[in-house]
Amino acid sequence: MKPAKTRQILTAPRSWSDMPWGDYFRDALTQQLQPYLGKLYGFHMLKIGSLSAEINTSQCAISHQVNVGNEGEALHVIASETQLPFESKSIDACLLAHTLAWSQDPHRVLREVDRVLIDDGWMIISGFNPFSLLGISKGLPGLHRRAPWSSRMFSQVRLLDWLSLLNYEVVYRTRFQVVPWHRQGGKMISTHLPALGCLNIVVARKRTFPLTPGKAKKSLSQAQLRPAVNATRQFREVNDQDST
Repeated sequence: MKPAKTRQILTAPRSWSDMPWGDYFRDALTQQLQPYLGKLYGFHMLKIGSLSAEINTSQCAISHQVNVGNEGEALHVIASETQLPFESKSIDACLLAHTLAWSQDPHRVLREVDRVLIDDGWMIISGFNPFSLLGISKGLPGLHRRAPWSSRMFSQVRLLDWLSLLNYEVVYRTRFQVVPWHRQGGKMISTHLPALGCLNIVVARKRTFPLTPGKAKKSLSQAQLRPAVNATRQFREVNDQDST
């Protein structure tokens, strides 16, 4: 497995229309996000990266939405994804539409997003699936320098592992758009073989408590319970002796 951090200089496209089938990807991603955009609530939402800025999030209940990125026409704030100019725990939701795909240090981006998110805040991540027609074709000569093949394709399992280390609870994940050059993504194929979808989506919430109790906490709770059980047993024995 290749390390997440790379020294290679990656240049993200300024718009979805700058890559083949980009409009199809944008529309499919927007459609998949609609059911969950209505569940988001709060005061502030960040759409990180120029591709995130083009995702239609008008159905989201969070009215104050800020587009942040290095460059792009639809951006409100020009800033690096690894140095967001916002206070810690001040943002309710963050959308990273293929932001990690062109990041030199995705771990640092996730840590920075985690810093600005409030407790129980939402993080939405999308990217390209390496185990898809798009991912397989990345090995063809002459394509690795062009978008979308120039992006970094992380598997959904790897994304879930990163989020678990940051103590995020994944509430929704899926793959879709099996046939990249078709607007519908190959409806029939997508229904039966969703694992081969070119696009990944992961929706997660930031948690402040451990998602799985550790062994130390389990043993501590058992240790606190035993004295109470013994005390009850001794009380019953004393009562039985008095009654006899």
